[in-house]
Amino acid sequence: MAQDSVGFSSDYQFWMQKLSLWDQASTLETQKDTCLHLPRFQEFLRQMYEVLKEMDSNMIIERFPTIGQLLAKTCWNPFILAFDESQKILLWCLCCLINKEPQNSEELKLNSWTRGLLSHVLSAFKFDTKEVDLFIQGLGYAPADYYPGLLKNMVLSLVSELRENHLNGFNTQRRMAPEKIRFLSQVCVPLVTLPDIQPLVEALLTYHGHEPQEVLWPEFFDAVNEAFLLKKISLPTSAVICLWLRHLPSLEKATLHLFEKLISSERNFLRRIECFLKDSLLPEAACYPAIFRIVDEMFRYALLETDGAPEVLAAIQVFTWCFVEALEKQNKQLKFTLKTYFPYASPSLVMVLLQHPKDIPQKLWHQPLKHISEMLREIVEDQTHGSYGGPFECWFLFIHFGGWADIAAEQLVMSEAEPPEALLWLLAFSHSPRDRSQQRAQTMVEVKAVLSHLKKLLRSPTLSARDLQAAAAESQDRDPRPPSCQQLIRHLLLNFLLWAPGGHAIAREVITLMAPTDELSHEIAGFLDQTLYRWDRLCLEAPRSRKLARELLAELHAHIQHRPAAHGAAVHAAGSPRSRDETMRLIRRGTSSEDEP
Repeated sequence: MAQDSVGFSSDYQFWMQKLSLWDQASTLETQKDTCLHLPRFQEFLRQMYEVLKEMDSNMIIERFPTIGQLLAKTCWNPFILAFDESQKILLWCLCCLINKEPQNSEELKLNSWTRGLLSHVLSAFKFDTKEVDLFIQGLGYAPADYYPGLLKNMVLSLVSELRENHLNGFNTQRRMAPEKIRFLSQVCVPLVTLPDIQPLVEALLTYHGHEPQEVLWPEFFDAVNEAFLLKKISLPTSAVICLWLRHLPSLEKATLHLFEKLISSERNFLRRIECFLKDSLLPEAACYPAIFRIVDEMFRYALLETDGAPEVLAAIQVFTWCFVEALEKQNKQLKFTLKTYFPYASPSLVMVLLQHPKDIPQKLWHQPLKHISEMLREIVEDQTHGSYGGPFECWFLFIHFGGWADIAAEQLVMSEAEPPEALLWLLAFSHSPRDRSQQRAQTMVEVKAVLSHLKKLLRSPTLSARDLQAAAAESQDRDPRPPSCQQLIRHLLLNFLLWAPGGHAIAREVITLMAPTDELSHEIAGFLDQTLYRWDRLCLEAPRSRKLARELLAELHAHIQHRPAAHGAAVHAAGSPRSRDETMRLIRRGTSSEDEP
């Protein structure tokens, strides 16, 4: 090796002089001399790479103080770049100059300068050199066609080499060295948004070697992820999934990016939330349990940090719907057991929750509802089921499939039978999971009393807004209802308005009485939008109810837009406003607190 280094040092001086000569003269003789020496110079580049890769950047600069000049002159010589594999070897040499952990301004400056050369070599291809144009035209190509073609051919060559490397497996004689793959990822960092580089980016992301540690640069993952999130590049789903599986920070950034879009968008439109979610590819990627667990945990943190903000609750529910759809498309038979997605939940409970109501006759919906309620109640109130978590963990699982709670409310309002205790308990738990048994029992008593009044009104020949208001009025001999109970009763009244024959005529007047504040207007608009979205998913035929819900929702949105003070406010579970910036700040904090919301 020492003998090779001595030979390299003498060659280095020779080629330094040659490059200076080629750089200063542009005669026909100079071009002929350049072309004559191209094979030998490429061999020199290959030898130089073998020497440089054994050193760090500081040692390289100390040993070869003029190497920057040599590489710069090489990068700007179009004949060298166009010859065989010279361009690829040059890129590897440049990557050796990059300091992985720059300690001072000089090292940072060297990194920046080197990346500039890397970017030039692969992306410029706009040499305004008359001699080169004449040379290319002599080959029968137009300059505008030649350079992009050169780049594409080089990228295709590298992609082919990476794929062969994957197929060769443990055949080390034919495999590309890990350091070369790492250098390729370095080269791509400033170039990931170039369309011609995309095949190489995909090949690197989907490359699976046999190295014990990740061979690609973290900065490569960061650059690709940012470009993908900002829509600067388009990647196939398989490549994006590989990115997130291989680089956890990229997955976390993608989830936070989704949260920002959900929080900053106009509220109360679940269809828009669904579009954001599907566009993010996160539900599809979540079919891999490792990704699902991370995304779900971030939803959990967001829920805890925002005290159950409606935006987060809605996003969790829609995310779960999209995730289950993607799972059904990918797997007729589940590739992974449900336990891998919900490790802390009762498998039998998950199976019941995963049932699609659309696949069950409507008159039999009470059966799965009763089963869900009984299983949840047993886990929540029986301390022997500690392996499935406490009330919060059960509630967090249940809100993923929150449509069951909405169905339970509709069933209670429209049924003429005595309200089943199982459904009363399910509603009380879903609206306030932190309540203890005694508080939950009191909520059930309040809800049962309201339902009794509503059933009488259902049979009444005449119905007025005041009658409905009186039905929901609090008893004077009881303690005031907690906010969660008040919200639950409002939702029961809204269901009554949508389904009761006489409710349509008084709906607008009742909502005016129910929503004296912006927060309540937002809550009711959110309920109506969620109801319409759920009916669409269930393919529920309810023309009159659907028409009324759409009209009320449109009127509420128009009303809210005329109140500028309310714009941009998020409402948390207690009903007080919280700015979107504050909501996002809390989500970003990402605490691992186990406190219940």
